Amino acid sequence: MKDESKCLHSGYTPKNTEPRVVPIVQSTTFVYDSTEELGKIFDDPTRGLIYSRFANTTVMAVEAKIAELEGGVGAMCTSSGQAATLISILNICKAGESIISVSQIYGGTINLFSYTFKKLGIECIFVDNDASEDELHAAFKPNTKAVFGESLANPALTVMDIEKFARVAHAHSVPLIIDNTLPTPTLCKPFEYGADIIVHSTSKYMDGHALQVGGVIVDSGNFDWTCGNFPEFTEPDMSYHGISYVEVYGKAAYIIKARMQLMRDFGCYPSAHSGFLLNLGLETLAVRMDRYCENALEVAKYLVASAKVEKVCYPGLESDKYYELAQKYLKGASAIISFTIKGGKAAATRFMDSLKMASNVTHLADIRTCVLHPASTTHRQLSDEQLVAAGINPGMVRLSVGLEHVDDIIEDIGQALDNA
Repeated sequence: MKDESKCLHSGYTPKNTEPRVVPIVQSTTFVYDSTEELGKIFDDPTRGLIYSRFANTTVMAVEAKIAELEGGVGAMCTSSGQAATLISILNICKAGESIISVSQIYGGTINLFSYTFKKLGIECIFVDNDASEDELHAAFKPNTKAVFGESLANPALTVMDIEKFARVAHAHSVPLIIDNTLPTPTLCKPFEYGADIIVHSTSKYMDGHALQVGGVIVDSGNFDWTCGNFPEFTEPDMSYHGISYVEVYGKAAYIIKARMQLMRDFGCYPSAHSGFLLNLGLETLAVRMDRYCENALEVAKYLVASAKVEKVCYPGLESDKYYELAQKYLKGASAIISFTIKGGKAAATRFMDSLKMASNVTHLADIRTCVLHPASTTHRQLSDEQLVAAGINPGMVRLSVGLEHVDDIIEDIGQALDNA
């Protein structure tokens, strides 16, 4: 099936007389006829459901849908995008080891990697999104366990050369983890270009309506965990009866280990109701993303033509630095535009306060147009040097173009620019 059909049909196929729509299984527990049968599930939770801290029928349908959209062997939903990023790394990296990440990523992820991971004994080595292959190779240490980046960065809007980063990561026998939140799988398929693991904040376009926070990890099933760098996948896990994940689960070893080991211990699993709402958003994802891209390109062109705007970053523009990479990796450039208004921070603040239809919120990728000032909000904790490395300046406004009529969006932006 094509993505438009997968959004509607993947993950759940009702049988005779069963509900047409994915039902909400609002239960923490599941009943078994015998102690022996329940005990076997504790040995291997993939045999059935025992507790909604691990898995839930409703959420599992959503996981299957997302895995199919991304082309992976399995997926695991989490309570937030941050939880997905956290588990994606901790599933393969421990104290005394390191990861490499591009610096042009979401501010919360920078904080997680720079400070929280440091407290856990994990070092993050930051590299530029545009670094050469030689520079990337030089960043590796003997203890490096993963490379991380965003397919389309928030809010710098740099486009990652996925094939280049995958080639370098695999030369060192480590996986490439891609945050694919902004493009979603309908605009970008990182697995097709060599990525091994994908994470999303499902709170964004996948949900679309700003109704619930969530995240997901998707496993391509392509990385060779027997390469010698990851004994935790090949040696017995004594916390799970000495099971060897590669031996028992093969290509799905990574995502099964994440569920059986880390979700068991952290318990950051979404509720059944959250899964139900996420599925409703996913059903219209493909058609929404097409409209988002159409609107955003028109708005970006308008901003470029404005004498009051100093700079516009949107990889859908032919003049954009990342246009060629966007043409290679993206079916569309999504709907986030970063632009700088002449007059710096004060002008940016006046512009945002003058908007009538667009909302000033910390969220993005909503069906409604919204704006944010990254330097004073999502990236507020970063130093001046980190802000520059993340591609952010004080006058930058992050605009998330919604699904209103594009004429109304542009009219609102125009009157706000007049007041800036």
